[in-house]
Amino acid sequence: MLQKLREANIIRQKEWAGDVVLDASFAGNELAGEVGEACNVVKKLERQRLGIKSTDETVEHLAEELADIVICVDLLAMKYDIDLAKVVPSKFNQTSKKMGLSTLMETQ
Repeated sequence: MLQKLREANIIRQKEWAGDVVLDASFAGNELAGEVGEACNVVKKLERQRLGIKSTDETVEHLAEELADIVICVDLLAMKYDIDLAKVVPSKFNQTSKKMGLSTLMETQ
């Protein structure tokens, strides 16, 4: 899935920005904005769960915001030539081992 996302992101970035080169700072700020949007949805969902007055919010909207985050993470990773398909399982496994847990991901 991550490789397909990378391929689509490359094509869409060219289509969207044309000849404008979007740097890592732009990608990082875009990511921060999407994380903020997801956190705002979580805040409203928690208000609803706790019975505190809030505007209506849905888990479906949270899912969309989380998808935006994954897309933006890949866009930022592209700026530094990071292969998330390799580094995510490796980092997951490092954390599992550090915490003495047996759950590991298959690495490439």
